[in-house]
Amino acid sequence: MPLMPATETYKILVNGFVFFFSRSELEKLDLVAISPTTFNALKDQKSVNARLLKADLLNKTFSIETGGETFEVVIKDALDQQLEQMGFGSSSGKQLKEIKAPMPGLVLEVAVTDGQQVKEGDRILILEAMKMENSILVHADATIKKVAVVAGQAVEKGQVLVELE
Repeated sequence: MPLMPATETYKILVNGFVFFFSRSELEKLDLVAISPTTFNALKDQKSVNARLLKADLLNKTFSIETGGETFEVVIKDALDQQLEQMGFGSSSGKQLKEIKAPMPGLVLEVAVTDGQQVKEGDRILILEAMKMENSILVHADATIKKVAVVAGQAVEKGQVLVELE
């Protein structure tokens, strides 16, 4: 796993409450995996056991049980927070009809064709921006109505990349 800057801040939502932690704060946690789904943490000389009930790594959401209570946890890293500020937050409950470029860049690869059925989390295309390759994923099951770009094409922020049915 590549090292991230110690100044990166994670936004963590727990049952609707918002907390912010720096990378260095998280690295200081004394967390031990007892099994793939059971963990022990030490905080202020107090031991806490937690069990992972459900994990959706694509959406960075987790259900964790500790002390007889279940907590719904959502983790947002710096990119998630930036996309949220740009209006590209969670689309649950919304039916998206278009996938737009979150930033200006160059389309490196188009992974879908008109009429193709796609599932939530499938890659639509790869967009190169700021010398980084960004996979653009579909956020719900859909059918591709029209692919509006081709590989090698430069796009602007907000430009429609793909139309969905």
